[in-house]
Amino acid sequence: MTQQEPFADFQWNTPTHFNFAVDVVDRWAEQGDRLALVWQGKTGDVRQFTFGEISTLSKRLAHALREQGITKGDHVLVVLPRIPEWQISVVALMRIGAVPVPCIEMLTAADIAYRARHCIAKGVICRAGHVPMISAGLQDVPVRVSIGEHAGWLDMNAALSQSHEAEAAEVMAEDPAILYYTSGSTGHPKGVVHAARAIHAWRYSARFWLDVKPGDRIWCTADTGWSKAGTSILFGPWSEGGTAFFHDGPFDARMRLELLEKHRISIYCAPGTELYRLVQEDISSFDLTPLRRTVSAGEAMNTTVAEAWKAATGLSVAEAYGQTETLMTLLTLTGMEPRIGSMGVPAPGVAMAILDDAGNMLPTGETGHIAMRLPNPQMMLGYLNAPEKMAESVIEGQDGKWWLTGDLGRRDGDGFFWYEGRADDIINSAGYRIGPTEVENALLEHPAVLECAAVAASDAERGSVVKAVIVLKPGFVPSDALSREIQDHVKAVTAPYKYPRIIEYRDELPKGVTGKILRRALRD
Repeated sequence: MTQQEPFADFQWNTPTHFNFAVDVVDRWAEQGDRLALVWQGKTGDVRQFTFGEISTLSKRLAHALREQGITKGDHVLVVLPRIPEWQISVVALMRIGAVPVPCIEMLTAADIAYRARHCIAKGVICRAGHVPMISAGLQDVPVRVSIGEHAGWLDMNAALSQSHEAEAAEVMAEDPAILYYTSGSTGHPKGVVHAARAIHAWRYSARFWLDVKPGDRIWCTADTGWSKAGTSILFGPWSEGGTAFFHDGPFDARMRLELLEKHRISIYCAPGTELYRLVQEDISSFDLTPLRRTVSAGEAMNTTVAEAWKAATGLSVAEAYGQTETLMTLLTLTGMEPRIGSMGVPAPGVAMAILDDAGNMLPTGETGHIAMRLPNPQMMLGYLNAPEKMAESVIEGQDGKWWLTGDLGRRDGDGFFWYEGRADDIINSAGYRIGPTEVENALLEHPAVLECAAVAASDAERGSVVKAVIVLKPGFVPSDALSREIQDHVKAVTAPYKYPRIIEYRDELPKGVTGKILRRALRD
């Protein structure tokens, strides 16, 4: 393929042992006062950390965690917002071979309880002020660490101020290294287990897509619980010697531009929804001359938004595609002219294809399953406690085994892939992956709801939003007030980003011969 010719000799070079804390953080720490992290909080306060400081702090926290009983292979929930303690915690856990489980703070106590039970969490790390909100789901979690004092919890600040430092664990390439939870079309979120080899492999998307070089300042605005944060805030940029910028504050388009200017960001990674908001501002009033690359993933880029961004900044938007299970597999490679709306071309070392239901490769222009050939070092070890779930998405096809991503697409004559929709009922809203069952379970807890279905509805700004189609119980009448009450209920029961922005009432829902509600009929 023409676009990949410069990478024809690419090799993964996966080591037999890989500990991110040692082989990345400590290695850069040995090379002087290289800046690893710049953080700005809600009130404008700024903190900076060199790789040397991250190395020392993570060794101290690792020692404290080991003293509490955390050992290699233990799962530890990291429920933190965009603050430096998030990076320090993840690196500290990896240092001793424990497995961090990143979780966003929007998760409810029930969400946390499910994750803690499912992965048999040995520990949890969160802010002291957040303890009351999630503690109900932590009864069986023995090791508890808070940032700030809280009765019965280890204060991370005290751990970071002591001088004891942990020795690193030996981590093999196939050892579990991180666990992410991702929504599926049925049931509870699935636990995606990645090996240390994947942490090593994710540097290549930072190299060939993000284009991170030592000294670059990269701002990826993803939340801490998403795998995108790992690859574009922590693992990828730090592997390449870049400086990550982190902002803990509410979304405000003008403030985004102010921060890009103030912190001289050179690489900006944001979903299309965010860029949509930014191009409504007067970008010309900000000095963004250090900015040299803009990238986006998670949702297809709107052509009008991309053109407006380029007109204002002179920069095209380089899109990419990946999943929690694989991370970035299709990239707009460095030096390549972006094709707006395209997912990109296969990343170096990654074989991608469009397959039919039988696993045969489809010709140019035809729509089918977007698939990745196995084995691949970026691929997850599997779904925690559910090996059969992974097997359901692997088929023996043309040229070997293939992982079916669950997305449909086509490939053009130049090798670019184009998204054509989901093969299942997952809702992708502003880059957030939302399982319909999670929404439906929350809806059914409301006393007015008899039956319901959650589906994706098109939205100009977010790409898609959650739409709930509801059959009410006798005695309840559709109204705007009832819709607001149901929406507030869902926000309280599960993470607020999952609530239905649109509610439609019907007398009945379409069903198959077995009585199963047909979401696809509602979506179509």
